[in-house]
Amino acid sequence: MNLMTAGVIVLMLMVYAGRAAADSGTRPPLRTVDGVDLNRYSGTWYEIARYPNRFQRDCQSDTKAEYTLRNDGKVQVVNSCRQKDGKKKAARGTAKVADKRTNAKLRVTFFWPFYGDYWVIGLSPDYRYAIVGEPKRKYLWILSRTPEMEEATYQAIVEQIREAGYDPKKLIKTPQSPSAGKPAAHSVSN
Repeated sequence: MNLMTAGVIVLMLMVYAGRAAADSGTRPPLRTVDGVDLNRYSGTWYEIARYPNRFQRDCQSDTKAEYTLRNDGKVQVVNSCRQKDGKKKAARGTAKVADKRTNAKLRVTFFWPFYGDYWVIGLSPDYRYAIVGEPKRKYLWILSRTPEMEEATYQAIVEQIREAGYDPKKLIKTPQSPSAGKPAAHSVSN
Protein backbone atom coordinates (compact mmCIF):
# COMPACT_ATOMS: atom_id res chain seq x y z
CA MET A 1 0.00 0.00 0.00
CA ASN A 2 1.46 3.35 -0.97
CA LEU A 3 1.50 6.43 1.20
CA MET A 4 -1.29 8.16 -0.77
CA THR A 5 -3.67 5.19 -0.33
CA ALA A 6 -2.89 4.97 3.39
CA GLY A 7 -3.55 8.70 3.76
CA VAL A 8 -6.93 8.42 2.02
CA ILE A 9 -7.93 5.49 4.25
CA VAL A 10 -6.93 7.36 7.41
CA LEU A 11 -8.82 10.46 6.24
CA MET A 12 -11.96 8.38 5.52
CA LEU A 13 -11.76 6.75 8.95
CA MET A 14 -11.42 10.14 10.62
CA VAL A 15 -14.46 11.50 8.74
CA TYR A 16 -16.49 8.40 9.63
CA ALA A 17 -15.47 8.64 13.31
CA GLY A 18 -16.37 12.33 13.34
CA ARG A 19 -19.80 11.65 11.86
CA ALA A 20 -20.44 8.84 14.33
CA ALA A 21 -19.49 11.10 17.23
CA ALA A 22 -21.68 13.89 15.88
CA ASP A 23 -24.63 11.53 15.38
CA SER A 24 -24.35 10.12 18.87
CA GLY A 25 -24.19 13.62 20.31
CA THR A 26 -27.26 14.90 18.48
CA ARG A 27 -29.70 12.23 19.60
CA PRO A 28 -30.56 11.55 23.21
CA PRO A 29 -30.56 7.93 24.37
CA LEU A 30 -33.63 6.01 23.22
CA ARG A 31 -36.34 5.90 25.88
CA THR A 32 -38.73 3.06 26.51
CA VAL A 33 -42.21 3.16 27.96
CA ASP A 34 -42.46 3.21 31.75
CA GLY A 35 -43.84 -0.30 32.00
CA VAL A 36 -45.12 -3.29 30.04
CA ASP A 37 -47.53 -5.86 31.45
CA LEU A 38 -46.26 -8.95 29.64
CA ASN A 39 -49.56 -10.78 30.17
CA ARG A 40 -51.40 -8.00 28.34
CA TYR A 41 -48.63 -7.74 25.73
CA SER A 42 -48.92 -11.45 24.92
CA GLY A 43 -50.97 -12.44 21.92
CA THR A 44 -50.99 -11.54 18.24
CA TRP A 45 -49.57 -8.32 16.82
CA TYR A 46 -49.82 -7.34 13.16
CA GLU A 47 -46.98 -5.43 11.56
CA ILE A 48 -48.24 -2.13 10.17
CA ALA A 49 -44.84 -0.75 9.12
CA ARG A 50 -41.13 -1.37 9.66
CA TYR A 51 -37.67 -0.26 8.77
CA PRO A 52 -36.28 -2.52 6.04
CA ASN A 53 -34.01 -5.22 7.46
CA ARG A 54 -32.12 -8.23 6.15
CA PHE A 55 -34.00 -10.89 8.10
CA GLN A 56 -37.37 -9.81 6.69
CA ARG A 57 -36.25 -9.19 3.12
CA ASP A 58 -38.37 -12.12 1.84
CA CYS A 59 -41.51 -10.93 3.67
CA GLN A 60 -44.02 -9.31 1.31
CA SER A 61 -47.26 -9.27 3.31
CA ASP A 62 -49.29 -10.60 6.24
CA THR A 63 -46.46 -10.13 8.71
CA LYS A 64 -47.36 -10.76 12.33
CA ALA A 65 -45.81 -11.72 15.65
CA GLU A 66 -47.29 -13.97 18.31
CA TYR A 67 -45.99 -13.67 21.85
CA THR A 68 -46.69 -16.20 24.59
CA LEU A 69 -45.53 -15.67 28.18
CA ARG A 70 -43.87 -18.83 29.45
CA ASN A 71 -43.86 -20.13 33.04
CA ASP A 72 -40.14 -19.31 33.37
CA GLY A 73 -40.81 -15.60 32.67
CA LYS A 74 -39.43 -15.73 29.13
CA VAL A 75 -41.55 -15.00 26.08
CA GLN A 76 -42.02 -17.41 23.19
CA VAL A 77 -41.89 -15.51 19.89
CA VAL A 78 -43.29 -16.71 16.57
CA ASN A 79 -42.88 -14.28 13.67
CA SER A 80 -44.55 -15.10 10.37
CA CYS A 81 -45.12 -13.54 6.98
CA ARG A 82 -46.10 -14.34 3.42
CA GLN A 83 -43.25 -14.42 0.90
CA LYS A 84 -43.21 -13.32 -2.75
CA ASP A 85 -44.12 -16.85 -3.89
CA GLY A 86 -47.17 -16.86 -1.60
CA LYS A 87 -45.71 -19.34 0.88
CA LYS A 88 -45.84 -18.64 4.59
CA LYS A 89 -42.53 -18.25 6.42
CA ALA A 90 -42.19 -18.53 10.21
CA ALA A 91 -39.36 -18.02 12.69
CA ARG A 92 -39.46 -19.15 16.31
CA GLY A 93 -37.49 -17.50 19.04
CA THR A 94 -37.31 -16.64 22.70
CA ALA A 95 -37.20 -13.30 24.48
CA LYS A 96 -35.90 -12.65 27.96
CA VAL A 97 -36.57 -9.54 30.00
CA ALA A 98 -33.49 -7.33 30.18
CA ASP A 99 -35.02 -4.67 32.44
CA LYS A 100 -37.18 -6.28 35.13
CA ARG A 101 -38.22 -2.89 36.54
CA THR A 102 -40.18 -1.95 33.39
CA ASN A 103 -40.32 -5.14 31.24
CA ALA A 104 -39.89 -2.71 28.31
CA LYS A 105 -36.43 -3.94 27.32
CA LEU A 106 -36.11 -7.49 26.09
CA ARG A 107 -33.38 -9.50 24.41
CA VAL A 108 -34.61 -11.78 21.61
CA THR A 109 -32.89 -14.73 19.99
CA PHE A 110 -33.89 -16.72 16.96
CA PHE A 111 -30.47 -18.35 16.73
CA TRP A 112 -28.81 -18.92 20.10
CA PRO A 113 -26.39 -17.55 21.33
CA PHE A 114 -27.07 -14.40 19.30
CA TYR A 115 -29.49 -11.89 20.86
CA GLY A 116 -30.92 -8.60 19.66
CA ASP A 117 -32.47 -5.71 21.55
CA TYR A 118 -36.27 -5.41 21.51
CA TRP A 119 -37.34 -2.23 23.24
CA VAL A 120 -40.96 -1.15 23.58
CA ILE A 121 -40.69 2.59 22.95
CA GLY A 122 -44.39 3.27 22.48
CA LEU A 123 -47.50 1.52 23.75
CA SER A 124 -51.11 2.66 23.79
CA PRO A 125 -52.76 2.46 27.23
CA ASP A 126 -55.19 -0.18 25.92
CA TYR A 127 -52.37 -2.22 24.29
CA ARG A 128 -53.95 -1.59 20.87
CA TYR A 129 -50.65 -0.60 19.25
CA ALA A 130 -46.95 -0.80 20.08
CA ILE A 131 -43.76 0.73 18.74
CA VAL A 132 -40.65 -1.44 18.96
CA GLY A 133 -37.11 -0.25 18.39
CA GLU A 134 -33.57 -0.66 19.65
CA PRO A 135 -30.94 1.72 21.04
CA LYS A 136 -29.00 2.29 17.78
CA ARG A 137 -32.25 3.07 15.92
CA LYS A 138 -31.36 0.62 13.16
CA TYR A 139 -34.58 -1.37 13.56
CA LEU A 140 -38.15 -0.20 14.04
CA TRP A 141 -41.59 -1.81 13.94
CA ILE A 142 -45.10 -0.40 14.30
CA LEU A 143 -47.44 -3.13 15.55
CA SER A 144 -51.19 -3.30 15.99
CA ARG A 145 -53.68 -5.77 17.44
CA THR A 146 -55.60 -5.49 14.18
CA PRO A 147 -54.32 -5.85 10.60
CA GLU A 148 -55.26 -2.24 9.84
CA MET A 149 -54.66 1.02 11.65
CA GLU A 150 -56.53 4.31 11.42
CA GLU A 151 -54.52 6.90 9.50
CA ALA A 152 -54.75 9.45 12.34
CA THR A 153 -53.24 6.91 14.77
CA TYR A 154 -50.51 6.04 12.28
CA GLN A 155 -49.60 9.70 11.76
CA ALA A 156 -49.45 10.27 15.54
CA ILE A 157 -47.06 7.29 15.79
CA VAL A 158 -44.94 8.67 12.94
CA GLU A 159 -44.58 11.92 14.87
CA GLN A 160 -43.67 9.99 18.03
CA ILE A 161 -40.92 8.03 16.25
CA ARG A 162 -39.59 11.24 14.69
CA GLU A 163 -39.31 12.74 18.19
CA ALA A 164 -37.49 9.56 19.29
CA GLY A 165 -34.80 10.15 16.65
CA TYR A 166 -36.02 7.81 13.93
CA ASP A 167 -36.41 8.84 10.28
CA PRO A 168 -40.05 8.18 9.27
CA LYS A 169 -39.07 8.27 5.57
CA LYS A 170 -37.39 4.88 6.03
CA LEU A 171 -40.65 3.19 7.05
CA ILE A 172 -42.22 0.71 4.68
CA LYS A 173 -45.86 -0.17 5.19
CA THR A 174 -46.75 -3.84 5.44
CA PRO A 175 -49.65 -5.05 3.31
CA GLN A 176 -52.13 -7.25 5.17
CA SER A 177 -54.54 -9.37 3.14
CA PRO A 178 -58.29 -9.03 3.75
CA SER A 179 -58.32 -12.39 5.53
CA ALA A 180 -55.56 -11.40 7.99
CA GLY A 181 -56.87 -11.32 11.53
CA LYS A 182 -59.89 -13.47 10.80
CA PRO A 183 -60.11 -16.98 12.21
CA ALA A 184 -59.60 -19.72 9.67
CA ALA A 185 -62.78 -21.29 8.37
CA HIS A 186 -63.21 -24.89 9.42
CA SER A 187 -65.12 -27.35 7.36
CA VAL A 188 -67.26 -29.95 9.02
CA SER A 189 -67.62 -33.31 7.35
CA ASN A 190 -70.42 -35.72 8.08
